[in-house]
Amino acid sequence: MNNATFTGRIGRDAESRATPSGKQVVNFSLAVDERRGGEKSTLWVSCGMWGERGQKLAQYLTKGAVVSVSGPVKVESYTAKSGEAASKLCCMVNDISLHGGNRDEGQPKPAPRAAPRATPSAAQQEDEFNDDIPFTWAYAIPVAGLLAGAMYAQDVLQMWA
Repeated sequence: MNNATFTGRIGRDAESRATPSGKQVVNFSLAVDERRGGEKSTLWVSCGMWGERGQKLAQYLTKGAVVSVSGPVKVESYTAKSGEAASKLCCMVNDISLHGGNRDEGQPKPAPRAAPRATPSAAQQEDEFNDDIPFTWAYAIPVAGLLAGAMYAQDVLQMWA
């Protein structure tokens, strides 16, 4: 399976564009710091996120923000401006977690969300669901699996006791 996870700082504000066929894509670069022995180096990952979710998150993907991304990776070859052959590491982002930490204090912050109404009906709750804040299923599903496994193991132990 081709899947990798990177955590780092965004190197430049996300750029949003549409392909000739009309599909939306958001691109940004991610600086991942590495330490080996006493040496520090930075691995740059070119990230792309397709669809409406990427468009909604673009306003939060600003230079200096700390994020974790995961998805399939590949190495793309290209010709640099100098005419030399070069390559870059690319990640097609399936999951993203925003950790904050934007270094640019002067950057405008997103507007705060309105507080939910008191005791809305189930129909109102479905209508008010908002995809502006991403939920990372990558964390929720393993936790649910661990809880289910622990409950099953407890039942098995009680049967043997």
